[in-house]
Amino acid sequence: LADIITKTSGRGGITLMPAFAVGRAQMLLYVVHKLMEEGRIPEMPVYLNSPMAIKATEAFIKHHKEHKLDQSQCALIDDQTQYIRTVDESIELDAMRYPCVIVSASGMASGGRVLHHLKTLLPNPRNSIVFAGFQAPGTRGDALVNGAQSVKIHGAYWPVKAEIHNLDSMSAHGDYNEILSWLEQGNLKPDKVYVTHGEVVASDTMRKYITEKFGWDAEVPELFEEVDI
Repeated sequence: LADIITKTSGRGGITLMPAFAVGRAQMLLYVVHKLMEEGRIPEMPVYLNSPMAIKATEAFIKHHKEHKLDQSQCALIDDQTQYIRTVDESIELDAMRYPCVIVSASGMASGGRVLHHLKTLLPNPRNSIVFAGFQAPGTRGDALVNGAQSVKIHGAYWPVKAEIHNLDSMSAHGDYNEILSWLEQGNLKPDKVYVTHGEVVASDTMRKYITEKFGWDAEVPELFEEVDI
């Protein structure tokens, strides 16, 4: 992430980070400000443009005792982030022409204020769009990370000239090793295990890992299948 932001700002571009409003946006803000504090990226404005993400961030900071970041770390996020609250402020931000970082919802570019930023930033090769996690098939985020030359936004197609990145390491989901390690920690002896979250192939692979490692009866249920528990 440090390299992406540094290179983008060096060519006079803007780094846009589509983010899920609760959890992911706050993590990205912390990482960006930490990189800036350590001198690993240049000093520049950081904007949060999402009403829901702003409310979540304020709750995150207020209740800092309930998570891993302490009060000073939360203050780093709050003091150094400029909150874009109104539509007029969001429109003004779209006119930005100097290096900055914009965090805006939604995380898969399926709606929200981030769409207006994409229309402005995608056609310019100086800019970078940085996704932070899994992009569901059929979303704009999925199309962009898989090399789409243009995307449809608000009824029109916009050329993709900006650099597109996806930070898989920032996924909020554990991989299969992490899930298996978690399952090992308890004295679980379930009669049945249902793998319900994930793509079909990945889910079936997870089912096989669970069966082979623990000897449990694991299944990937069909869409709309009902089970009595």
